[in-house]
Amino acid sequence: MLSSLLVANRGEIARRIVRTARRLQIRTVAVHSEAGAGLPFVTEADEAVLIGPANPAQSYRNTEAILAAAKATGAEAIHPGYGFLSENAAFAKTVLAAAGVPVAPGTTDPATTVESAVEAATAIGFPVMVKAAAGGGGMGMAVASDEAGLCAEYDKVRGFAERMFGDGSVLIERYFPRVRHVEVQILGLADGRVVALGERECSVQRRNQKLVEETPSPALTPGQRADLLAAAVRAGEAVGYRNAGTVECLFDPTTGQFFFLEMNTRLQVEHPVTEAVFGIDLVEEQLRVAAGLAPTFDPAALSVTGHAIEVRVNAEDPKRFLPGPGAITTWVEPTGEVVRVDAGYTAGNTVTPSYDSLMAKLIVHGADRADALGKLRAAVAGFQIVGPKVNLPFFTELLDNAEFVSGDYDTGIVGRMR
Repeated sequence: MLSSLLVANRGEIARRIVRTARRLQIRTVAVHSEAGAGLPFVTEADEAVLIGPANPAQSYRNTEAILAAAKATGAEAIHPGYGFLSENAAFAKTVLAAAGVPVAPGTTDPATTVESAVEAATAIGFPVMVKAAAGGGGMGMAVASDEAGLCAEYDKVRGFAERMFGDGSVLIERYFPRVRHVEVQILGLADGRVVALGERECSVQRRNQKLVEETPSPALTPGQRADLLAAAVRAGEAVGYRNAGTVECLFDPTTGQFFFLEMNTRLQVEHPVTEAVFGIDLVEEQLRVAAGLAPTFDPAALSVTGHAIEVRVNAEDPKRFLPGPGAITTWVEPTGEVVRVDAGYTAGNTVTPSYDSLMAKLIVHGADRADALGKLRAAVAGFQIVGPKVNLPFFTELLDNAEFVSGDYDTGIVGRMR
């Protein structure tokens, strides 16, 4: 196993990686900007290095500064978490199509001009999604219903992508207005095998960014689930994938068809729900793959236990979802055997406008979906945050929404609630 690890990220994911590394007796190094000096992920690491100002481009996306910190501290490996340096280009759609993975209509090469974007959209068919090629987590995406809308959104998405990711490349894809967003967690093992660790339902979204994730998906039949997991494994095998990755798909519950959306070649924000139902630590498995070791579990004996749901606790207005940073004066987490909180902040910290609004992830594990919903209602009610704006009231509303409770919902549910 590795002896030392630099965590090239911040907030709750950095703290979560440090927690696993500490359990495995791996020395950890946190890198941080000036805005993160007093946050838990910095104070809980064995060593911390200041790498720049609050601007992400000058800190967490500053490859030279991070590599210099790794060398200076003698770190044996670097874990990028998600976002920032973990964002890689999507797998070529032609590769996945050849491997038998259903692919939604869209461009494989970036549309370099608005004219080429219009040409592609006309061939694909409106409505289309204008999407930052280098982006992730739903950022840098806009829907265009016609040519005029595409022309209006194209430059906006390009400009956003350039600012956020340093890459203004834009893809055009078919937009499906009434679908579900379902993804598969895969793990490419050190011995070359690729295994699927179930699927996650991610259809509760605002501005194409996920708010709630659950597993198993309430939308799939056993046969559909088997087909989806098999396709995800083929996707990983087609490129000789190693380590944790997520195959994201759009699922049409009316026809039962699913289409490849993108592959995230990293750990996902929502990975804790998978850990809950499989009883494994995905960060530990990542480190074992990187070290060339066998997994802690038997790939031939994987099974799901119960149902898990995660909500993203953000510093934002619960009605319009606008960011609301500020100093945290009260932070009280819910407790319980089946309740998990992955938090990037605590009382006395300040949520700044320099980064995304995610403060914590609240995860519950129940015997079944109804049990998990009940436990989540209690956990949301028991989470107290005072200072910044917080979206916890939205989750209270969602958990009483008949559409969500039924399990028969799609990516438009938040819009219908508003």
